[in-house]
Amino acid sequence: MAHDTTQHHGSATKRIWTVFAILSVVTIVEVILGIIKPEFLTQTYLLGMRLLNWIFIILTIYKAYYIAWAFMHLEHETKGLRRSIVWTSIFLICYLIFILLTEGGYIYDVYKSGHVAWDF
Repeated sequence: MAHDTTQHHGSATKRIWTVFAILSVVTIVEVILGIIKPEFLTQTYLLGMRLLNWIFIILTIYKAYYIAWAFMHLEHETKGLRRSIVWTSIFLICYLIFILLTEGGYIYDVYKSGHVAWDF
């Protein structure tokens, strides 16, 4: 019985280090891209936003999903529960991004066209 507990503890420790490594690599990539800001990523636009911003959004969503997958134990749940949590979150995040881009673009156009002064 004690042998099973030790084996389970060893696999849990390995799992934690694996999750740590994956999340660290993704974070390091984000930090490096944020510091370097490659010109081809900052000058390329996709759906009204710089490609670098899309990369940050995608990597952040991946990290959030992976944290939920590993630390909220979604990997051991049924397929229906996993899908209901993940797809709802992805839909809400995409909706939030759409609203922010749409409203932010509108407000920028209002200030740029001179209808309201930039004195704040």
